[in-house]
Amino acid sequence: MPLAFTSVRSVQNENTLDFEMTSGHMKCKICNGESVEQFTAKVLGKYDVRYYLCSRCSFLQTEDPYWLNEAYRNPINLTDTDVVNRSLFFSKIVTALICLHFEKSGRFLDYGGGYGLFTRLMRDVGFDYYLSDPITENLFARGFDGTGHGKKFELITSFETLEHFADPMKEIATMLELSSNIFFSTETLPIPVPSLADWYFYGPTHGQHVSFYSRRTFNTIAGLLHLNYYTNGTDLHFLTKTRMSPAGFRFIMRYGKLLYLILKKQMKTRTATDSVMLSNNSES
Repeated sequence: MPLAFTSVRSVQNENTLDFEMTSGHMKCKICNGESVEQFTAKVLGKYDVRYYLCSRCSFLQTEDPYWLNEAYRNPINLTDTDVVNRSLFFSKIVTALICLHFEKSGRFLDYGGGYGLFTRLMRDVGFDYYLSDPITENLFARGFDGTGHGKKFELITSFETLEHFADPMKEIATMLELSSNIFFSTETLPIPVPSLADWYFYGPTHGQHVSFYSRRTFNTIAGLLHLNYYTNGTDLHFLTKTRMSPAGFRFIMRYGKLLYLILKKQMKTRTATDSVMLSNNSES
C-alpha cells in the first residue's frame, strides 16, 4: 500500500480523532495542554469553526475538522497559484541541503507530494526521489510512488502539508518510521495570534488548513521526540536526530538557489534513464 496521510482518511471515523473538548477549551494535539478558544471563522463559507490556542506550546488548532472530506474534493485548492513556482524553488534548496548534508546516492521521499512535480524535478537533477500522496493524482512522477513501511529514506521532504494534518503528532511519527530527517515548509504562526483579517494562512475559504505552529510549538515537538530543530525563522524547518550548525542551516536556506547552480553539476540526471526504465516496465 502507498504511504498515506492518516489525517484526511481518518475524518470519516469520528472515533479516530479523540481530542477532549469542552465549552471554550480543547486538549492540545501536540502536548496535551489546555487550549483556549480564540475566535470563530466561517469555513467553506458555511461552517462556524472554532480555533483554539495551547497555553503551553502555542499551537493553534481548529475544532475536530469534520469538513475535510468536503474541503478535499479538489485536493489542490483554487487559490494555490504558487504550486509550480514553489516546486522550482524547493528543488534548488533541497539540492543544496542534500549535497551539503546528506548522502547524495541515498533514497528520498516527498511526503504529500501532490502532482509529483517536485519529485520529477529532483529526479531530473539526479536524486533517487519518490513521493507519497493518497489524495492528489501523481501526474509528473508516475512510477515513483513510495511504497511500503519497511523502506528507509535518507531524508523526507514535506512542503505545505503540516497545516493540513488533523493529527500532527501521528503524521510526524509516521514520517519518523521512514526517516530520522524531515525537512518541511509551513508558515510560522505569529504570537500574539493574528486576527482572521491579518493572516492569509488561515485559509478558511478552502478549509484545508487546520493546524498552525509557532516556533515554540516546533521546539516542543522536537523535545517530545528527542529531535533537533532548525529553522530560517519564518517558513522553512528541519527536524532531525543529527546536529548541525544553526547558522549553517540558515546559510543553505538563504543561498541554496545560488549553491544549486554549482552543486547540480555533481549530479547525473535520471531523466533519460527513468524514461527507458518506465518503458521497459510497461512492456514487461
